[in-house]
Amino acid sequence: MDELRSELKRGTIEMILLILLNSKEMYGYQLVSELEKRGGALFQVKEGTLYPVLYRLEDKGFIESYRDIPERGVPRKYYKLTKSGIGYLQELLSEWRSFVNVIESFTEPKER
Repeated sequence: MDELRSELKRGTIEMILLILLNSKEMYGYQLVSELEKRGGALFQVKEGTLYPVLYRLEDKGFIESYRDIPERGVPRKYYKLTKSGIGYLQELLSEWRSFVNVIESFTEPKER
């Protein structure tokens, strides 16, 4: 079962990060915290897992980053969704909904 969860997480992490960034700009630790808060044990990710996904999304132009240096505190690198990222997220969500609908159709009892 752990292998299945791992594969599902790997297949959906980009979409979930884009969903989170669609609601507001966040820095890495915020994303890790929000994933854990909303996804529980299923979406506990380490920073070593998170950042390669963020870099890949940034390389594709779906997100962009900027540094914020507060008067006090630690400088943070924030990530935000781009216009192409919003379009990509819409495509992902459409595909996801279609996929879920098909899977659910297999779980519904069929008349014989």
